[in-house]
Amino acid sequence: MKDKAERFENRIHALACNILRDYGNERVIDRLEMFTQPDRQIIEELIGKLLRLVFPGYYRDYNYRIYNPKNSLAALIEDVAFHLNRQIAIALRDSAQASEDVTGAAEDITAAFLEGLPEIRAYVETDLQAAYDGDPAASSKAEVIIAYPGLYAITVNRLAHALYQLKVPLIPRIMTECAHSKTGIDIHPGAQIGRYFFIDHGTGIVVGETTVIGDNVKIYQGVTLGALSTRGGQKLHGVRRHPTIEDNVTIYAGASILGGETVIGHDSVIGSNAFITHPIAPGTRVSIKNQELQYKNGQGYVLQPELPGDEPEWFYVI
Repeated sequence: MKDKAERFENRIHALACNILRDYGNERVIDRLEMFTQPDRQIIEELIGKLLRLVFPGYYRDYNYRIYNPKNSLAALIEDVAFHLNRQIAIALRDSAQASEDVTGAAEDITAAFLEGLPEIRAYVETDLQAAYDGDPAASSKAEVIIAYPGLYAITVNRLAHALYQLKVPLIPRIMTECAHSKTGIDIHPGAQIGRYFFIDHGTGIVVGETTVIGDNVKIYQGVTLGALSTRGGQKLHGVRRHPTIEDNVTIYAGASILGGETVIGHDSVIGSNAFITHPIAPGTRVSIKNQELQYKNGQGYVLQPELPGDEPEWFYVI
């Protein structure tokens, strides 16, 4: 028995040595230095703290008793500033845009981000109003704030977009991917989104980096605002490859709108499962004709039953 244990111990030791040798190949994945890139766990905690600053009466830290909300918020702002500044400094130091004064650059970015927080909150207020006005299932605005994944994803994206505009590496993408993993809504922090943006249900939505969305836009689950092709890889970095959605547009479930030259004109409605790769004129209603269905009874297939009305197109709303 002892011999078997020794043989297994020796085998594990040999395997460990082999794996450790594999780290010496000088690949990106072989990096051993810790604390040289932003910490995902700390950024996730920062998202929670920032949400408490955006919605102070709805997201709370239950580790502390609060006697004076404003004093508590002042302390929270300092806490956010401290941790965000450190993470930004790490991100800058590890990026191609690193400068000699990383500390000063991180402090300036942190201050600029916090200065812009009231404007972010003003945009989020319009998103809240759009969600409440646009969903008859919403019983209150508090319900939207607490329970709706769409508002959560939009809020995190607006925070991440502010950092993206300040040219902070990596952190904005970590933030939106945290929201993506929690809600199923994938919005790149580079996407430009106007006021009164409403995501209903939300699961499976994809919004690409160079997408531009105007005011009063509503999109449903499964919508993709993407690129026609990414075969060019890094050669397409920075190239406009995602669509523009103008003001007052509604996009129903499952629609795909692709390409940097694709513009959906204002006041248009895009029906479910539409596949669009070319510009759409303002005020256009795009829809798919009713699919042909077969109905089977005990004697075999029967004709499709008559449907009320003669509308040859359909939209999909839950």
